[in-house]
Amino acid sequence: FLVHYRALIFPLLIREGKPTPFFTFLLALLFCVYNGYLQGRSLSNYAKYPSGWLKDPCFITGFIGWLIGMAINIHSDHILRNLRKPGETGYKIPRGGMFEYVSGANFFGEILEWFGFALACCTIESLAFALCTFFILGSRAKQHHQ
Repeated sequence: FLVHYRALIFPLLIREGKPTPFFTFLLALLFCVYNGYLQGRSLSNYAKYPSGWLKDPCFITGFIGWLIGMAINIHSDHILRNLRKPGETGYKIPRGGMFEYVSGANFFGEILEWFGFALACCTIESLAFALCTFFILGSRAKQHHQ
């Protein structure tokens, strides 16, 4: 959560784009801070794992899902950032990677990432975050597809 790709790394990679309204930025910041606190607190204070948890199939499957989701997310964002040449405007349909299978590959990657996290952690808080991610990004993916 300290080095969250979408919040810290992705904005530094964007060359140009629409400005984000301050209120939207503030709400996103508050959500990320609260969610990071909630996830960290639940994992450090309340979650109880057996000594062999890191070898458990549930953890391993979740970790692999998280890793694959993150790779899809990062690769899809790379494709999106390079759709237009400098100064070019207009809509372009992304091609390559997971965009060959789903129109919102970046959203799909992030949803997979957080469901993998939820499976690896097995906490109600991580599941709640995965479901929120699914509903919010799923609706955005539907809008983008249309």
